[in-house]
Amino acid sequence: MATLTETAYGALLSQVRPRVIKTEAENERVIAKLEALDTLGRPLTREEVALADLLTVLIQQFEEVHYPLGHASPLDALRDFMEVRNLRQRDLIPVFGASSVASDVLNGKRSISKTHARKLAEFFHVPVSLFI
Repeated sequence: MATLTETAYGALLSQVRPRVIKTEAENERVIAKLEALDTLGRPLTREEVALADLLTVLIQQFEEVHYPLGHASPLDALRDFMEVRNLRQRDLIPVFGASSVASDVLNGKRSISKTHARKLAEFFHVPVSLFI
């Protein structure tokens, strides 16, 4: 694996100023920064990948404490949300893009991607960490 360019990584860190998340507002700010990286429309640099990894750890740490789910897997969480809202597989086509993808995910043949996790979080209005 190639090494990070310290000056480029330092510049990213100074822009985002990541730190341990203590409030919901801080969590939302960090999620927005992570989503901004995810939607750049180009491959991320090594430094951006390192920053995304750091932000993901900070979000997960905060959300595990504030939104404990026990040992629910991402697929179990998805099934629970669908059951509570009386949704069917076809209701998730806008999230997954195709009925075959929704079917594969719900049948455990395909894992939930980061993009799908973000879309599911938006769809159900819950933290993205539930689906990662």
